[in-house]
Amino acid sequence: MSRPPFPPFTDETAMQKVRVAEDAWNSRDPAKVALAYTVDCTWRNRCEFVSGRSEIEALLTRKWARELDYRLIKEIWAHTGNRIAVRFAYEFHDDSGQWFRAYGNENWDFGADGLMRRRIASINEHPIAVTDRKFHWPLGRRPDDHPGLSDFAF
Repeated sequence: MSRPPFPPFTDETAMQKVRVAEDAWNSRDPAKVALAYTVDCTWRNRCEFVSGRSEIEALLTRKWARELDYRLIKEIWAHTGNRIAVRFAYEFHDDSGQWFRAYGNENWDFGADGLMRRRIASINEHPIAVTDRKFHWPLGRRPDDHPGLSDFAF
């Protein structure tokens, strides 16, 4: 199995990789998202350390069971060779209806097959009022004409 685009990344292919990842995460389909990672991929996600697709899928299943109406925007920060640095923000609400916005950074390391073999994520979140939400597209893929993170000065 492989997942284009492949390293070494150019500006164009690194941006493609980031958008493909954003689209997959906005699907909120843990099995689909997990396929972008090697079978032995390691993650640091906040304070959780997981390894392998099955643990990644389990983490994402738990995540999207509590982070409802999740919408994410990713933006490339830097890239070189087989690595990409990304910043992101996402909005969701919990089962009580409280909305949150999370901000973070990810460092990605890819194998020659284009599958991610390591993901290191640092994430902070805070409650927001429903009137402060910025991500209003219908659930699923962010429309191409929707503002990105830099447009919101996030």
